[in-house]
Amino acid sequence: MSMQGKVVVITGSNIGIGLETAVGVAAQGATTVLACRNAEKAAAAATEVKGRAGTDDVHVVSLDLADLESVRDAAADIHSRWDRLDVLVNNAGGTWSERQLTRQGFEQTFGVNHLGPFLLTKLLLERIVASAPARIINLSSVGHHMAWRGMRFEHLQSEKRYAAMEAYGRSKLANILFSRELSKRVAASGVTVNAVHPGPVRTGFGMDGDLKGIMGWGNKMIRPFEISAASGARTSIHLATSPDVEGKTAMYWVRSKPGHMSTHAHNDEQATRLWEESEKLLASVGFAAP
Repeated sequence: MSMQGKVVVITGSNIGIGLETAVGVAAQGATTVLACRNAEKAAAAATEVKGRAGTDDVHVVSLDLADLESVRDAAADIHSRWDRLDVLVNNAGGTWSERQLTRQGFEQTFGVNHLGPFLLTKLLLERIVASAPARIINLSSVGHHMAWRGMRFEHLQSEKRYAAMEAYGRSKLANILFSRELSKRVAASGVTVNAVHPGPVRTGFGMDGDLKGIMGWGNKMIRPFEISAASGARTSIHLATSPDVEGKTAMYWVRSKPGHMSTHAHNDEQATRLWEESEKLLASVGFAAP
């Protein structure tokens, strides 16, 4: 689709896949909004996107997915500055080798990778629907296959035992389940919702001290075999801009083609329950979303 006059919000877009996605959509004429945690890095990224894409229509919004108050403020900022929202790319995410908590007390992998994007999307959904045909893109990972026991709703906060890769896998499974459930709830609206595996990408993911010990060592060792951030962003850009995917929803994409989801990712009951549990968790800390 033509991106002229379209507004695209990309979370975590000051580096890596998010930055390259921003360059890709900005170069096609979209109003491009970088929603990032670090203001200084976001400003530098906006300057880079403007230079590489040849446009000044690039903007910054402050967003920290580990703080639901920041999520709510970011949504309000977006509502106040743009009267439409054509594409939301929930790109930001992370992994931590040791159990940490978000500002509201949720396990950080689940909080940052799922609860934060869940709340942001719900707060922006009315504007997205009003802009239809519109698109929501959630970055997942082939790592969702590591959640071989499914969401384990009794263990969402990893309180008894924290296994970093299992927590990460469950959060990436949550991204797909959320995409599939949301696609049902907006089925008649003209909004499509899809999940993406960008590939094994060589970015700053896990490289800022969040991964320690053997996980940190392993993350460094595989970097020479990973693909570039520009390559990893191609599927996100394709889903955000291509007329070929218009109307296609509730899918999991790899290399700009439908990919293989795990058995748990196909589970409609888990998808519905995740939605309900997520709403309960948000409401329990005073962030009930529309």
